[in-house]
Amino acid sequence: MRIKTKLNLGVGLLFVLIIVLSIVSVYCINSIKKDTQNILNANYDSLEYTRNMLLALDIYEDDEIKSIALFEKNLNKQLKNITEVGENKATYTLLSNFKLLKDTKATDSLQSYIHQNIFEIMKHNMNAIKLKSDVAKQTAENTSFSIMILGSLCFLIAFNLLVNLPNNIANPIKELTASIQEIANKNYSERVHFLSHNEYGDLARSFNTMAEKLQEYHSSNLYKLSFEKKRLETLINKMHDPIIGLDSENIILFANDETLKIVGLKKEEVIGKLANSLAEKNDLIKSLIDVNQTTKSGPMKIFADGKESYFEKEVVEITIIPTGEDKVIAIGDVIILRNITVFKELDFAKTNFIATVSHELKTPIASIKFSLQLLERAETGSINDDQKQLMESIKEDSQRLLKITGELLDLSQLETGKIQLQIEKTSPYKIVYQAVEAVKMQSENKNIEISVDAEEDLPEIIADSEKTAWVLINFLTNAIAYSSEQSKIIIRVKRDVEQIVFEVIDNGKGIDSRYKNKVFDKYFQIPGSSKSGTGLGLAISKEFIEAQNGKIALESELGFGSTFSIRMNVFDSTKNFSS
Repeated sequence: MRIKTKLNLGVGLLFVLIIVLSIVSVYCINSIKKDTQNILNANYDSLEYTRNMLLALDIYEDDEIKSIALFEKNLNKQLKNITEVGENKATYTLLSNFKLLKDTKATDSLQSYIHQNIFEIMKHNMNAIKLKSDVAKQTAENTSFSIMILGSLCFLIAFNLLVNLPNNIANPIKELTASIQEIANKNYSERVHFLSHNEYGDLARSFNTMAEKLQEYHSSNLYKLSFEKKRLETLINKMHDPIIGLDSENIILFANDETLKIVGLKKEEVIGKLANSLAEKNDLIKSLIDVNQTTKSGPMKIFADGKESYFEKEVVEITIIPTGEDKVIAIGDVIILRNITVFKELDFAKTNFIATVSHELKTPIASIKFSLQLLERAETGSINDDQKQLMESIKEDSQRLLKITGELLDLSQLETGKIQLQIEKTSPYKIVYQAVEAVKMQSENKNIEISVDAEEDLPEIIADSEKTAWVLINFLTNAIAYSSEQSKIIIRVKRDVEQIVFEVIDNGKGIDSRYKNKVFDKYFQIPGSSKSGTGLGLAISKEFIEAQNGKIALESELGFGSTFSIRMNVFDSTKNFSS
């Protein structure tokens, strides 16, 4: 019998028994309810009526009219509620005596007869209540017995399924799991032997078929591996970017034709050779296999395609998880060189264009500023307040344009390598003083206090004092622009091992964590910022500091201000440095 059929029969039988049990329970409960309701409807009401008639007789001497009315009302109800044997005769005898009571003067003997009639009616109903109570009790006992029998039957069937069904399902699975583990250990001769005519039999036959095919495949997989290896080599050779593959022992597994072309070696001189040995004879191989060298140091310049070309190196670590394990292991690296010559040429063209345009713009901007200075002189003539306001606006716009063109020129010089740094030993106090003096007027206009917190006896640093001061001025200018009036900006200078740390701390609105890694990118401006600019100030600052072997950083939390910092190396007389 199939597993599905067994499950359907077992669960179906339980389902039917549960339904039968539910129906029997509901039927029995309704029977008990019916018996109980019969007592209430038939006998309880008669007892209520007779009690009221006795009460009416008790007040007969005091209020004859009210007593007769109350008695007659309950007697009429009783006439309509005659349900028991003998109750009919007693009720109508009571009716006859009541008519005598109404027509004649009441006597003790007549009232005594009426009391006897009422008591007889009550007796019949009390006896009926007892009999019906016994019937209800018997019904309840029969109900309990029926439910107990059905419940026991359900328990026995469920217990049988609990004992036998899990074993019928789990044992074949256990055997199949053991066989699968054998197959995983490359024992392809393993077979399962439960061939019953159910789902497990079908699974066993499918498993055995799979094991046979795996055994057959294992015998012929060397051909397959050879075919796949050739296909992979063809695919790699068709790629236009140079690619080199290394194993975990640094042996070159493959190198496509583009790689062989730029290194100037033949395939048999490269494949299967130790990369470190080739690096001793070939400088290009040496730079290629240096996995620690990244594109942060700039693109690689290689003579290819008859000209100097630029390549961006990417090292991809190849990792695998061995079958049956959960630990990742490294099995080698793939080095890819992407040809970015076209993009580099476009970048050079962009840089030269920016430099040319910026240089050409400085002359007319300088002329505008000179013309404004002439207009401000009294000899030129008097001007009204509206004209003064326009002149101030032109002066601010020209100053901003001059700043933008200056930043663009600095950027273009940095990118082309034409900017010269005057690296020398200099005092950190001098750099801070220059920066504070440069922004003194800006801070006073907004009533912002600039406080300097510098450690004493700080050593001299190796830096271009002018460029480093420019970076601090840029930090301070941004802090003033984004701080509220009458706030405070702190410049902290301290020593950290062999470096001097300059920090500019403000209490402005801060920078969202999403933008912390982007503020030093070229042309980036924080979304929602109301300040105008090119977005180059911090990018140029980063270039200036890193060109001096320093580091620049930002710490900020939205709503709690920002801290921009730079780290410069302490001057060491035992070491040489170049300017």
